[in-house]
Amino acid sequence: MAETKTYPVAGVALPIADRQRAHDFYVAALGLEAVGPIASDGLPEPLMFVVNGHLRLVLIPKWGFNHVLGESGHAVAEPRVAECLLRLGQESDDAVRALVDRARAAGADVVSEPAQQGWGFESMVADPDGHLWVIATHVE
Repeated sequence: MAETKTYPVAGVALPIADRQRAHDFYVAALGLEAVGPIASDGLPEPLMFVVNGHLRLVLIPKWGFNHVLGESGHAVAEPRVAECLLRLGQESDDAVRALVDRARAAGADVVSEPAQQGWGFESMVADPDGHLWVIATHVE
C-alpha cells in the first residue's frame, strides 16, 4: 500500500484597505469561504478564506500589516503595485471565462481578458486593493 503524503496548510497574507469590502469581494468574485471566529464587525478575525485544502488567504488591514512588518524596514506597497501574482487554477477555458465574469460583476478590474497565451489559457484581474490574480486553466 502506497503511503499517503499530507501537506501542511500554507497561507498568503495581503494588505487591504477595508475588511467588509474585501470580504464581500472575495465571497462574490471568487466564491471563497471565510473561516474563523467572528469579531465584533460580524466578520472572521483574522479575515481568512479557504482557497483549497492546503492554502488559506489572510487579509490584513494595512495598519495591521505594517504592525506585522514591524521595524523590518519593509513597508506596505502602494495600491496597484504588485510584488507577486496570485494564481487560481480552473478546470477549463469556460471555467476561466465564468470566474472572470463573476469577478468583474463583483468589482474586479479585468487587467487582461481571458485568452490563449503561449503557456496556457488565462486572464488577470485586480481585486479592490489592486492585488493581481491570474485565473487560468489548471496546470499540474
